[in-house]
Amino acid sequence: MGITSYLNNMTIELLLRYLHFISIFAIVGALVSEHMLLQKQMTRATISKVAMIDAVYGVAALLLLGAGLTLWLGSFGKPAIVYSKNWIFHTKLTLFLIVGLLSIYPTVFFLKNRKGNGDEIVHVPKIIFVLVRFEILILFIIPILAGLMSRGVGLL
Repeated sequence: MGITSYLNNMTIELLLRYLHFISIFAIVGALVSEHMLLQKQMTRATISKVAMIDAVYGVAALLLLGAGLTLWLGSFGKPAIVYSKNWIFHTKLTLFLIVGLLSIYPTVFFLKNRKGNGDEIVHVPKIIFVLVRFEILILFIIPILAGLMSRGVGLL
């Protein structure tokens, strides 16, 4: 591998890691914002704002997943086998997918209830609060797993 190729790979890896990192901040920020705006009863106008924040959350999650999969399966940084043989990595990925699945119902609720008279009051089901809180809880577990992985813990 020539120096130019090495530098190109290093630059791409750095950009992917940066995108991965920034996406994490966007996900946490959007999810905490959603939680702070949630109320038992909300106007459709407020639900529309939450739906926009939820869209940011969704885009950030897709960017995180794309960057993460590229770092894992691409030829950047550590070999794929380092991740593939690590049970903590698989736990981290599974938790990320669970967060994604938990977000489906709130997203559908926000999208269905954002249109109409902006002043109309909509009752927000308690399950929305529960799901968003579980998403946040799980998101707080994932960084400790990443820290353990960076120390080589979990390799089979």
